[in-house]
Amino acid sequence: MNRIGSLAAAVILNAMLVTTLYGLTRPNIVLLMTDDQGWGQTGYYNHPVLKTPNLDRMAANGLRFDRFYAGAPVCSPTRATVLTGRASYRTGVLSHGYALRRQEKTIAQALRSVGYATGHFGKWHLNGLRGPGVPVFKSDPNGPGACGFDYWLTVSNFFDIDPLMSRNGEFVQMKGTSSDIIVAEAMKFIRDATAAGKPFLAVIWDGSPHSPFKAAERDKRAFPGLTGGDLEHYGELAAFDRSVGTLRQGLRDLEVARNTLLWYCSDNGGLKVNPSSVGGLRGNKGSVWEGGLRVPGVIEWPAAIKPRVTAYPAGTIDIFPTVADVVGLPESVFVKPLDGISLKTLFSEKKEKRSQPLPFRYYDTGALIDNDYKLVATSISKGKFELYNLVRDQAESSDISAQEPERFARMKEEYLSWISSATASFEGRDYPEGKVFEDEVEPHFWRDDERYKPFLDEWSNRWEYRKYTRPPVRKKR
Repeated sequence: MNRIGSLAAAVILNAMLVTTLYGLTRPNIVLLMTDDQGWGQTGYYNHPVLKTPNLDRMAANGLRFDRFYAGAPVCSPTRATVLTGRASYRTGVLSHGYALRRQEKTIAQALRSVGYATGHFGKWHLNGLRGPGVPVFKSDPNGPGACGFDYWLTVSNFFDIDPLMSRNGEFVQMKGTSSDIIVAEAMKFIRDATAAGKPFLAVIWDGSPHSPFKAAERDKRAFPGLTGGDLEHYGELAAFDRSVGTLRQGLRDLEVARNTLLWYCSDNGGLKVNPSSVGGLRGNKGSVWEGGLRVPGVIEWPAAIKPRVTAYPAGTIDIFPTVADVVGLPESVFVKPLDGISLKTLFSEKKEKRSQPLPFRYYDTGALIDNDYKLVATSISKGKFELYNLVRDQAESSDISAQEPERFARMKEEYLSWISSATASFEGRDYPEGKVFEDEVEPHFWRDDERYKPFLDEWSNRWEYRKYTRPPVRKKR
């Protein structure tokens, strides 16, 4: 049997094993992510002003993670972990606006290869563009189409009210809030896939509640005590929760909810807003403290998950490995090494300990989470590390490295070993070519991109682009 035949046989066998395990056909997959929603910003954590009845129902009906981690403290790197199952540093996505390398393998490519319809809706931010979201060209070598999505309604970065978006490369003016728009579009895609008898992957990445905050009037009425940016910020989260209800009801109306794995989280920790977004954790977006990394997380799959709450540490790097395990995909769908693990057994069993730590690197800072303990690198280059017990000290207020020197030394050695491995990946050693393609795009503002210059005059009066389409004023010396 040739290699292609062997691969096909392996996929069929794995799919049969999955069907036997759950008594189901392969599940539909929906990956839902907010933009800058903090760990404390849900009703089920008793936020002082924000009510999230639809998220609360989802959490009550699914597996709620009280320790779920974004792949990084900012957005683009986390999105890279979702698509690849690998720490963002390995993939070259160091911070916001970095492009996902074309040599990486994605969850969309993997699922499309076994017959899934694949769609992306909302924020992309993996094609090297910085600045507020603009429509993505069909020919973009780092866009959704190049990463395995058959259908997409996308912008490059954050977006809010009445955005200009790209539907498979065609620029389209949309009306409404970011949340309502992308869920409505995703439901059209889901209806079409269901009618065609195909399982689907719908990746829904919202633009809320990222700044600049701009909420619809009806969504601000629930917060009479807030003003200014705080009011707009929480209004955006109210709109998102409403869209969660629309999505869950839409899946039920199509009679596909039972066998749809719906996975919700945020892309990084919360912002500095009032009331607080991080629920008493230390730090915010941009830091490797818990407030920058820990985010809300829920998996709802009625056919396979009995509702419960878990303190098991998990993260966005586990999404692709878990989905691949559930669907029965071969190991060849991944670029190795992986940093994520499958959480499939957690769906039906109570597990206390994670077998593989969660690693993070963000510029010169980083962290390693090994169950109860967290090693924090305040400066990798200077060898500055601290140790915390997150069960006893969730606020990371007491460095216990002196009290537990053996554990501290062991975790530091393990983290530095991981840094060495991740650096080799960053240099391209994991790819068949043994190096990174030389023509990979570098991060840049879309205003300076030749492809977008013909649109600058046309976009200069749009509220979201106005201050970005004009050349910066240089101060006289």
